[in-house]
Amino acid sequence: MKKILIAVAAMLCATALIANAQDTQPTKKKPTAEQKALKKEMLEKYDTDKNGKLDKEERSKISAEDKEKMTKAGLLKSKKSAAAASSDSAPAK
Repeated sequence: MKKILIAVAAMLCATALIANAQDTQPTKKKPTAEQKALKKEMLEKYDTDKNGKLDKEERSKISAEDKEKMTKAGLLKSKKSAAAASSDSAPAK
C-alpha cells in the first residue's frame, strides 16, 4: 500500500513540474497599432540607407528622447530590466 501511495505521489509531483514548466515559456506578443506606428516613424527617421532595417551604426544615432519613447512603448528593453534579466539568468557560483 505504501509503495502505491509513493508512486502516485511521485507521478503527481512530476505532472505538476511539467505543467509549471509549460506555463513559464515566453509567448511572443503581437505589436499594438501604437507600437507599429512608432516603429515605422523611427525607421523613417533613422534608416539612412533605406533598406528597411536599422543597422548598428543607425541604431547608435537614435536620440535619448526617441530611445525613451521606444522603451515606454515596449519596443526596447530598459537598461534596468535588461540588467535584472541578465543577473537573474546568470549561473550561481
